[in-house]
Amino acid sequence: MTTPAPRDDLAARLRTDRPHSARVWNYLLGGKDHYPPDAAVGEQILTAFPDFAAVARLQRHFLARAVRHLAGEVGIRQFLDIGTGLPTADNTHELAQRVAPESRVVYVDNDPLVLVHARALLTSTPEGACAYVDSDVRDPARILAEARRTLDFDQPVALTLLGILGQLPDDENPVALVTELLAALPSGSYLALSDGTDTSEALNTAVAAYNSQSAHTYHLRAPADIAAFFEGLELVEPGVVPTPDWRPELSTYPGPVIRGHAVCGVGGAEGVRGRCPTAVLGWLE
Repeated sequence: MTTPAPRDDLAARLRTDRPHSARVWNYLLGGKDHYPPDAAVGEQILTAFPDFAAVARLQRHFLARAVRHLAGEVGIRQFLDIGTGLPTADNTHELAQRVAPESRVVYVDNDPLVLVHARALLTSTPEGACAYVDSDVRDPARILAEARRTLDFDQPVALTLLGILGQLPDDENPVALVTELLAALPSGSYLALSDGTDTSEALNTAVAAYNSQSAHTYHLRAPADIAAFFEGLELVEPGVVPTPDWRPELSTYPGPVIRGHAVCGVGGAEGVRGRCPTAVLGWLE
């Protein structure tokens, strides 16, 4: 666990006068950990794209299905959750430790409000462990070094990247960042990833409204470009698909099923990264 930052440093980083992605996301999910600028942008997003809150909830439910699959069917006992966001129901460690109380989870985020809530994330079962790393996805070396304090990198690790790679523009080479993170993980590790797609004019408009006011920007991508993050991994059926369509039999989502705005997938790494199986990507063509 990292040493807490000084209070004045946290206050400077908090920037309550401008919306922040984690807090806007919290607003869209119906949470209470946000400020007026976050709520204002959230309302603008919902005006431009009323289904955005449902899409956000569907991504959250994908996390639950992916963790249940990895902990229950695959037997993964270690999770590296980058881009954690603010605590809500069914956080990664809660999901994993229901299946296997000995599961160990490291959360990574760089939002100071998430850091303030770290104590809520760090409540583990006695058999398992939780830790929080205050870092940015752009610094994989630091993330990996801190994660090794809690995780055993001689055993498989599930890396989860939900809605975080969209916060990186193409010129920051997010594919290379994913490659570096996966290269440090042992054979038998997995990647679970989801992100928004650029296939909806309404969603593109909503994200443009967010980008015009936020301290951070979000970058929607074509489904095939998101699938490219899984290059060299053996994709779990049904492959890279619209978020509601990934193993829906594991879902407990009670709301409307909305397709076409985000894709997701889970892939396993058994060794050297190569080419993604094209058959699984046929639906994208």
